[in-house]
Amino acid sequence: EIYAFVIGEGKSNVVYVGGTHGIEWLTSLLLLKFTENLAISYENKKTISGFNVRAILENKKLIIIPELNPDGIEISIKGASACGKYKAQNFEICKGDFSFWSANARGVDINHNFNADWYTLREAEKEVGIDSPSPGKYGGLFPESEPETAAITRLCRGISVDMLITFHSQGEEIFYEYGKNTPEKSLHIAKIFSALTYYTLVKNEGLYSSGGLKDWFIEEFKRPAFTIEIGKGKNPLPLEDVDKIYEKIEAMMVVGMLF
Repeated sequence: EIYAFVIGEGKSNVVYVGGTHGIEWLTSLLLLKFTENLAISYENKKTISGFNVRAILENKKLIIIPELNPDGIEISIKGASACGKYKAQNFEICKGDFSFWSANARGVDINHNFNADWYTLREAEKEVGIDSPSPGKYGGLFPESEPETAAITRLCRGISVDMLITFHSQGEEIFYEYGKNTPEKSLHIAKIFSALTYYTLVKNEGLYSSGGLKDWFIEEFKRPAFTIEIGKGKNPLPLEDVDKIYEKIEAMMVVGMLF
């Protein structure tokens, strides 16, 4: 099951998503930490990074999905024992080393499975030898073939979402654009996020140029969406990095509710 926390009273919805890639489970912890702090501050009428979150959430509703790919996270942490009926397949395709697992249990990379120039992305995957279930970067048999992808697209189509932010690791980067449907205000918002975090603004390229949640959201709704690559180092980022990364992005996470 994929869980979501909903905080706020407004009719304007903002969605934060973490845990799209199994190996990037630190993003889930950061969103859980933010959810806890937000709920406590809301209840006790406290501020976060100087912002009155209760006042913000009178007009906004924040939907936080800490783990879009819970199976992949379990596999990344626990290995073969978390693979269920895909144990034999997955053991073979990663040669028993699950430490770099990004895909879901079926070996499909969720962030390559969205309907945003998916067919072009599949050709690019084939060119580098990825044409079947893999620990990462395999986009599946067709767009939205995976239950995780279907779940988040169904949510976004079922309610009016003003903005979406998906958290990945690593690189301390902000992706903000996708083709001709990128809203004009996206760059302005991205510059604010960059000023708050000192993260670098970057554009899509190569195997990261399409097929992602941010790309699909911009393409489908023509509204702002962002991919935030938290932290620096080698995935999975170490647990001890949680607090210092959180301190760096907390203000941005609050400001994200304002747009």
